[in-house]
Amino acid sequence: MAARDFLSDKDKADILVAISDAESRTSGEIRLHVESRCKVDVMDRAATVFATLDMHKTELRNGVLFYLATEDRQFAILGDGGINAAVSEGFWDGVKDTVITGLSQGKPGEGLAAGIRLAGEQLSAHFPVAEDDVNELSDDISFGS
Repeated sequence: MAARDFLSDKDKADILVAISDAESRTSGEIRLHVESRCKVDVMDRAATVFATLDMHKTELRNGVLFYLATEDRQFAILGDGGINAAVSEGFWDGVKDTVITGLSQGKPGEGLAAGIRLAGEQLSAHFPVAEDDVNELSDDISFGS
């Protein structure tokens, strides 16, 4: 199955709403990247995608990438230095568990949206939205091969 087809149209819409809601309360940036295969260590691949999407270029270094390789059943969350310095140790593990629960129950959109909302809560606590905030990165879901 192509990565683009893994999520239903409803899943995609729900995820985009979760990203928009989360980013409306924070200067942080959240992206989701979905591809079929991950042929290297999942965190290494997520770091490559993070760089390709220019997520390291946010002013406050507060970007968060949700990375999913559907065929290889690999998932990772990668936060930039600013947010990683602010959240408690183990925070990303809890978010990851939320997403994986949704994936294992056959509800990928619900799991990803719930994880994105959790990340958004932490981003808004540590990086509240400013009056002059601009959306530094696209909110669209990106797809690989």
